[in-house]
Amino acid sequence: MHDRPRALLTAMFDAAVAAADPMRCVPRHLPRDVTGRLVVIGAGKASARMAQAVEAHWTGPLEGVVVTRYGHAAPCARIRIIEAAHPVPDRAGEMATLDILDAVAGLTQHDMVLALISGGGSALLTAPAAGITLEEKRAVNTALLRSGAHIGEMNTVRKHLSEVKGGGLAAAAFPARVLSLMISDVPGDDPGTIASGPTVGTTSTPADALALLQRYGIDIPDSVRAQLAGGNPPPGIDDPRLARTENRIIAAPQLSLEAAAQVARDAGVTPLILGDAIEGESREVAKVMAGIAAQTRRHGQPLPCPCVLISGGETTVTVRGEGRGGRNVEFALALSLALEEALGETPGIHAIACDTDGVDGAEEVAGAVVDPSTLHRARRAGLDPRAMLAANDGHTFFERLDDRIVTGPTLTNVNDFRAILVENVK
Repeated sequence: MHDRPRALLTAMFDAAVAAADPMRCVPRHLPRDVTGRLVVIGAGKASARMAQAVEAHWTGPLEGVVVTRYGHAAPCARIRIIEAAHPVPDRAGEMATLDILDAVAGLTQHDMVLALISGGGSALLTAPAAGITLEEKRAVNTALLRSGAHIGEMNTVRKHLSEVKGGGLAAAAFPARVLSLMISDVPGDDPGTIASGPTVGTTSTPADALALLQRYGIDIPDSVRAQLAGGNPPPGIDDPRLARTENRIIAAPQLSLEAAAQVARDAGVTPLILGDAIEGESREVAKVMAGIAAQTRRHGQPLPCPCVLISGGETTVTVRGEGRGGRNVEFALALSLALEEALGETPGIHAIACDTDGVDGAEEVAGAVVDPSTLHRARRAGLDPRAMLAANDGHTFFERLDDRIVTGPTLTNVNDFRAILVENVK
């Protein structure tokens, strides 16, 4: 890839991540009127960094525990950091959740719980509903991840199989006040969807969750069926135990997209934000984006070159092949193929697709970049791009081309970042 386009695209991605850094967005939202104990709890890929920001800016007494993904810890002196598995829950996450419940037990109306919630919290905050084992919940979670269900659908199911999701955690802290600071990684920034809303009352029903499992053809054990037929549902939005809870979004995809757009402007490239909540199968979204890029190349619409088309949201991959999945690498590979189909040669079109948490699917890779030479280089190396897309093997494809973006854990999470740069070509 030419140095300048790749440098610009990676600088835009870096700006998107930096805009959601907890050290930047947590301090101004810290409570000011705590008269009793302040107990910090949290779950998500950004929760340890959020805890670190709290410790750096809170001078009074402080205690608590948060759970984050393996490799996403940040050093804290007063708040205990526990690491657990994501995206499929493990025993460490279950034990951490019990510790969090212990931390909020027995509080009074004078105490405050500061909940630090970010994407990934659904898997990390694990307390299966009564009668359901961790292994059974893991199996359902794994099937959902492979089904193509979008994040809102997955979290609807998760809420009804948990003791803490869908407002359960805030209910456990009652009568203490709860201030929940959230970093959004979901389309639409719905607080009830972020980490399955542990501090937000649920509006769905057990029947809704069962219908989703049936729609995606997911086999469920008798214990799950019993829970959805007659178990204790999570707290509703009018549950009196949630009356002293405030949920506040402090970082979101749109803010990160705007930060990336400013980087493009500073480089003399006109940005266009297409949306911060785009969903759908990665390869289908890629076809749509390729169509917009082709229209830009041919007709200067929706804006003349040079320009960059920016989008966020969370696409999905229905894994049918033997590959490793990864919605961003799948998008990037499908985009290259769709551009070739629409334009033949694709001079001057470059793109990046990355997850802002630094993890695409289950791989320790943020995503990938593509350029006009991607498919040519792949075929010269003996790769079959179309067959690899069919096998959901984008990670291997970009690994072989050395076009992966590897950041390591970014300690934040505002969903996917995509940018397609369309240059002037003489």
